Amino acid sequence: MIRIFGDTTSGLTLDQAKELGIEYIPQLIIFGEETYRDDTEIDSETFVKKLKESAVLPKTAAPPPSLYTPIYQDMMEKGDSGIVICPSSLLSGTVRSATTALEDFPGLDVRIIDTKQIGANQAVLLKLAKQWADEGKSLDEVERLVNEKITHAKLYAVVDTLEYLYKGGRIGGASKLLGEILQIKPILYLNEGRVESFEKQRTKKKALARIIELIKNDCKDYENAYFTFGTTADNPDIPFLKQEFRENFGTENIPMLNLPPGIMVHAGPATIIFSFFTE
Repeated sequence: MIRIFGDTTSGLTLDQAKELGIEYIPQLIIFGEETYRDDTEIDSETFVKKLKESAVLPKTAAPPPSLYTPIYQDMMEKGDSGIVICPSSLLSGTVRSATTALEDFPGLDVRIIDTKQIGANQAVLLKLAKQWADEGKSLDEVERLVNEKITHAKLYAVVDTLEYLYKGGRIGGASKLLGEILQIKPILYLNEGRVESFEKQRTKKKALARIIELIKNDCKDYENAYFTFGTTADNPDIPFLKQEFRENFGTENIPMLNLPPGIMVHAGPATIIFSFFTE
């Protein structure tokens, strides 16, 4: 049996992962001296509430190898094989933890894949990998198909404030101050697993409209693009986005995943992430 497992940076809830039959590993969220698993001990809503009340910026930590050990042990005993679909190794230590744990199980056939992604594109890869495994494809074939799909993944994001990028050390104080004065809203994207600046817009509405334009250029086959956007459920920009997608793509079917705490720590709770796959 081929088992598929990932982690909470995909944006899937614990219930969704369970329903899909996907093994699930948490990330760790650290507020001062307190550490929480983000699958059972803190969810996105609770995280936002604590974030507003906290005097210090929280941190994240990758799951320790010990969280993979019981899964690997069970796989070894049952003769199973598996695929671990991980967030970008440039953004998270998850690949390293999964690999370290596997060293204690020589002979266990587990393929650890660095998706070079984070968020909803991981969720799509997890669902597809599970589908392909259930269809009877071999481990080699599922691994090949996942890696091929990764080459078509795209992600853009708009952050609502530069505060979190500044606190996380991604921009300096002068850039933060100038950005706030000019109301700059940076558009970020993933480039080979690394978050980089794509361009800057003067308002959030212009930034969102620009991303819609980019998606139209990149995404010729919307129905098969697995488009998803990630944000918080109460984001006031959701009606605007639905209208834009209705006008530009003729659809109101826009799958949405809540931003997991592990992403909000570094980008802020009002961030909107646009994830999809090109042809």
